[in-house]
Amino acid sequence: MTADQAGFRTASPRGFLTLGRTVAVPVRRVSVATALVLLLLTAGAAVATLSLGRLGIPLADLAGALTGGAEGKDAFVLERLRGPRLVVALGTGAALGLSGALFQSVTRNPLGSPDVIGLGSGAGAGAAIAALMLPDTVPVSLGALLGAVLAMVLVYVSTGTGFRNPARLVVAGIGVAAICTAVTQYVVYAMERDRAAVLSAYVNGSLSARAWDDASTIWLVLLVAAPLCALIARRLDIGEMGDDIAAGLGSEPQRTKTLAVVLAIVLCAGAVSVAGPIAFISLTAAQVAKRLTRVSGPHLLLSALTGALLLVLADLAAQQLPLFDNLPVGIYTMAIGGAYLGYLLTREWRRGVL
Repeated sequence: MTADQAGFRTASPRGFLTLGRTVAVPVRRVSVATALVLLLLTAGAAVATLSLGRLGIPLADLAGALTGGAEGKDAFVLERLRGPRLVVALGTGAALGLSGALFQSVTRNPLGSPDVIGLGSGAGAGAAIAALMLPDTVPVSLGALLGAVLAMVLVYVSTGTGFRNPARLVVAGIGVAAICTAVTQYVVYAMERDRAAVLSAYVNGSLSARAWDDASTIWLVLLVAAPLCALIARRLDIGEMGDDIAAGLGSEPQRTKTLAVVLAIVLCAGAVSVAGPIAFISLTAAQVAKRLTRVSGPHLLLSALTGALLLVLADLAAQQLPLFDNLPVGIYTMAIGGAYLGYLLTREWRRGVL
């Protein structure tokens, strides 16, 4: 299926972002406009996160609080309760969105995401073992991270070609995900039900009780990975024309794919280490970014912005909706992902594709 048949334009008007007199970076105008809208929406959601509810900072005092004038209750909300949670949500959403865009670009599969290759399931299994079999010995967050890393090692070994073959990567990932899910279910079944309650946040993904250390972790991962993503963005764009053309243009498609998958795993693992395996953000964000611009390409920056917006909105719902108390944010992202997939199925059915 070509980009035009899928509903995306292969080209759009471009302008140039100039840095001094010697550097001119080509940018699509529709992408710039979309990025600005996403930034404004994210800023609005962030303000709502800090200001709504019984403990919210009044809008009239919010600007002063953000510039260092917070005192009393406002200082507690900004520095301990909602401030770290918001910063973690922004970083985690951006990391997951960027990870999903990289993975979908490499696999050329609109439904591809790191979740498919067992990273989230591995994190859940690691969290289950740490929380229920090694309590007070291994932190649950560390167990989740180690489980995700081990799952990726199993995928890498079982494909026989590392991360270079997208088809083998997906098949091996599905198998590893099934094994990890079985491990999680066994551990929860074998242990007392009361002790299993601590596992809920890391199985579903949660942003409750996050601290500035968590924010530092995810933003450090982004700081390291984002420049490397920018360096391969052009090669990923060329790679969407096919491996033969990409090789002829010198973009080294196999090496680019391997690096993209590694970066996707690093970003997703960083998100898992601070928030648990939050589902569907990496899958949905990249797709939403493409459909907003209707232009082909990996859309790395827009996917990161979309992921940040979606996760902040999901966490806002988790904090403010009165029907459910302390529901993990991962439940809401599952609802977002399910609703989006339902929309896609309905849309394709009406077009007569299905």
